[in-house]
Amino acid sequence: MKLSRASILFYMGLVFVSGGVLGMFGQRLYDAVPVSSSNRGRLSPEEFRKRALAEYKSRLKLTDDQVLTFNSLMDETQARVGEVRKQMHPQYEKIHEEQTSKVLEILTPEQRIEYEKMVKEREEHQKQNGGHGPGPGGI
Repeated sequence: MKLSRASILFYMGLVFVSGGVLGMFGQRLYDAVPVSSSNRGRLSPEEFRKRALAEYKSRLKLTDDQVLTFNSLMDETQARVGEVRKQMHPQYEKIHEEQTSKVLEILTPEQRIEYEKMVKEREEHQKQNGGHGPGPGGI
């Protein structure tokens, strides 16, 4: 079977376009940001602050003085949030203790043993991950 010049040009064009499309998708996959499963997408406070400040600087076109002011505002806010957390911690602890006692009331002795194991595992996990627990509602 002999191919005409038009069909040869068509096939060569098809190969060229296919290579371009494949290259485009390959580049998107190569540039994709890997997801870390250890912290489930959470940024450390320092990383969050750097990204937020970088976005403010680029999008708002901040001056150096404004960047310094933003930094001091972020420092002040961080300190205030820390104080509120310290004040609220005893209340959270009381609520958590009440929840734990109510959970223990409904469990059988065998279930209590397994529950205690689960609590210890969760505490170990929190120690390893810098105090981040399972999230809201975690028992």
